[in-house]
Amino acid sequence: MRSKSLICMTLLVVFSFIISEPALAHSGGGYGGGFVSGFVHPILGWDHVAAMIAVGLWGAFLGAPSIWILPVVFPMVMAFGAVLGILGVPVPAVETGIALSAVVLGLMIAFAVKAPIWMSAVLVGLFAIFHGYAHGTELPATANIFAYAVGFVIATGILHMIGIAFGLLVKWPAGRVAVRGAGGAISLAGVAFLVGAV
Repeated sequence: MRSKSLICMTLLVVFSFIISEPALAHSGGGYGGGFVSGFVHPILGWDHVAAMIAVGLWGAFLGAPSIWILPVVFPMVMAFGAVLGILGVPVPAVETGIALSAVVLGLMIAFAVKAPIWMSAVLVGLFAIFHGYAHGTELPATANIFAYAVGFVIATGILHMIGIAFGLLVKWPAGRVAVRGAGGAISLAGVAFLVGAV
C-alpha cells in the first residue's frame, strides 16, 4: 500500500511540474531564464527522456543499491559532461552516444541484465557524458550557467524518479513483464534516434 502511495505522489509531483507555467520576476536571461532553459532541455528531448527514464527503470530492476546509485551517478557525471561542452572540449559522436544510451539501457532492461554495480555505474556514467555535453553546448548565451545546470539536474532527477516509480512494478510478475516491455520500447526508440543521428 505504501509503495502505491509513493508512486501516486511521485507521478502527481512530476505531472505538476510538467503542466505548470513558470512564474518569473524577470524576463529573458538571469536565474529564471537559465533555470527554465536547463529544466526544459531534457524534458523536451525525447532522446534524453528515454535514456533518463531507462536509468531509473534499470536501477529499480536491479534493486538496492543500484536503485539509488545509478540515479546519483548519472547527473553527477552529466554535470561533468556539461562542463566539457561549455568549455568547448571536443567529444566525438555526441548524438550517436545519446541515441545508443537509449538502445543499450533499454536492452539491459528488456533482457533483465543483472550487471555488477560497478559495471552498471560505469555504463550509465559513460552515457551521461554525452547527455551532459549536449546540455553544455546548447546553453543559451544569456542564461546563468549555474541556474541552467541546476535546472537540467533537477529535470533529470524527476525523469529518473518516473523510471524508478514504474520500475517498482517488478515486485509482481505482471509488473516485471511490463518493465521489461518498457525497456524494449525504449531500445526501439533509441534505434529510431540512432537512425536520425547518422
